Amino acid sequence: MILGVIPARGGSKGIPRKNLKLVAGKPLLLWTIEQAKKSKLLDDLLVSSEDKSIGNFTEKNVIRWLKRPVELSTDSASTLSVLEHVVLQYPQQIKTVVLLQPSSPIRSKDLIDFCINCFYKKNLDSLATGFICKNAEYGEQLQHYRRQDYSGRFCSDGNVYVIKADLLKNYDRIGKRYGGVIVSREEN
Repeated sequence: MILGVIPARGGSKGIPRKNLKLVAGKPLLLWTIEQAKKSKLLDDLLVSSEDKSIGNFTEKNVIRWLKRPVELSTDSASTLSVLEHVVLQYPQQIKTVVLLQPSSPIRSKDLIDFCINCFYKKNLDSLATGFICKNAEYGEQLQHYRRQDYSGRFCSDGNVYVIKADLLKNYDRIGKRYGGVIVSREEN
């Protein structure tokens, strides 16, 4: 089973209640829900949240709500701990988790399925979307090279992650065989 997981806590400090804030006419969370529903490869989808308003919104949009423990909803709680909770609590056998963060609402129509297909085709443990960054922190040795001579490094953008569920059970999100999908600037 391929499970889509949307983590959406209610206690954001930067933008309070951000997951329910309107962005271009609809709640931020709804952008990701709608994109996930269009996937042909996700077998199921859920939202993990401690917040009752988000839970009610989720259920109103015909998505399963997994109530997250309060200790996994603090500023210091990691996304990895949230995903581990989902995998351990979900009643069915999960092989693959697709993490879709609501704070990345712009995804091309087929991006989720494209990432899942790449993940399986390349037999990876995990995959992330992102971009090639050629910037170097001031003072790094790379400051002395021309940008066009530097191949850059892949940076994940938080948009789509595909992860083997067994990794998450062992509190690992990357594994040994990982890859990336470069997406457009607009998407990241």
